[in-house]
Amino acid sequence: MYLPAVLNFLQASLSSLTGILEFDPPASVSPHDFGRFATLSPYHDRTHVPGVAAELPSDCSVDQVMLLHRHGSRGPEWEDKHIQKLVETLDNSSQAIHKAHLPPNLRFLKDGYKSDLVPQELTVIGRRQLFDHGVDFALQYPFLSTDVVLSSPVQRVVDSSHYFGHGFFGGDVDKVDFVTVDELDVPINWITPWKSCSKYSEAKGHAAASAWRSKYVPPITQRLSSQLGFQLSDDDIRGALYACPYDLAAHNKSPWCAAFHNHELRSLEYEYDLLMDRNSGRMSGNDPGPILGSVYVNKLIERFTNATGDAKELYLEFGHDTSILLVLSALGLNKDRTQLPEDHIRTHRKFRTSEQTPFAARMIWEKFSCKKSFRGPQIRLLLNSATYPLTTCQKSFKDKEFGSCSVKEFISANEFSLNTHYGDETWNATCVD
Repeated sequence: MYLPAVLNFLQASLSSLTGILEFDPPASVSPHDFGRFATLSPYHDRTHVPGVAAELPSDCSVDQVMLLHRHGSRGPEWEDKHIQKLVETLDNSSQAIHKAHLPPNLRFLKDGYKSDLVPQELTVIGRRQLFDHGVDFALQYPFLSTDVVLSSPVQRVVDSSHYFGHGFFGGDVDKVDFVTVDELDVPINWITPWKSCSKYSEAKGHAAASAWRSKYVPPITQRLSSQLGFQLSDDDIRGALYACPYDLAAHNKSPWCAAFHNHELRSLEYEYDLLMDRNSGRMSGNDPGPILGSVYVNKLIERFTNATGDAKELYLEFGHDTSILLVLSALGLNKDRTQLPEDHIRTHRKFRTSEQTPFAARMIWEKFSCKKSFRGPQIRLLLNSATYPLTTCQKSFKDKEFGSCSVKEFISANEFSLNTHYGDETWNATCVD
């Protein structure tokens, strides 16, 4: 099913190294802005944390790895209706646009704007991201292998797992069993645990995002309406804002990105951070983030301690941005001291999805051992190619130097997750109606 399409894609992509699939920042967005579209950001490596070593000591070796990978760049979801509304407004106002004296960054509208985005579908750039990540992973861990790949059942995630698989396994991919979580005989899975939580809702996230939009969108509506010579609605502006990152996701360029000022694009980033913070990041009251994330943390501990006696050396698993954010929430690694405000941008914040869950984000957990540098098995988290310091379990200066901690201390630091189980009192209070 996948092989012909993959081979055709690879043939096309390898025939040119400088075409539309290259990942240089487009001319309409500065390099600084290119990776600042929150969960809609194109994949980019995180910047290494100052003072944290990028590589393990030379006497250490990685013994076991768990990969949790987000799907690659995709088309819009609920945002598509706003983009289509924008297209309709521009079509109905074509005469006014042709008569208007437009600034250079809006003159593309003289030729009209159409959207060919396919909702929810993995884009060609998304396919390239996952294939490349599969190749990178094979180079990073050449001595580790597995014969099973697990994913969410959503088609773009399934597709992502296959493209990664072709990059990682190469000609041996036909020997691999690609499985979705729906095929597992478990009461709850660790990739999409919210599916087993009837109380889980995105309503709080959308309410927070809406409150912030009411602050930052109207001034943009007024500015662009004045420049175009006819009245746009706030919904039209939402469509234009969303078209910028989604055009990038599909074509690696968008005329809309240059229509906005940097602070307006920062506001768009913050809108999505508010949405995701309320949906998966909070840890207060009965918020589901850490409860749902505990499922993955418990699975991680089970595997890295070989509690069941059948742990594998490598796990390749594919999900969503929420899959990764829930884990960080349960571990308390991206939690701000107070809730992100809805009336202004908190510039200095831990919860920043542009860095944590861009499209094709990759969370890599390593269990490693050393001859002298560390005693006993250690654990390290690589998030988007950079060490993400495990600050909640670090005990020594060496832990801080390498961003890691011992498996023993990691377990001790995560008693909340270890004491939370599907169907228990804590779970039911949060998830059962």
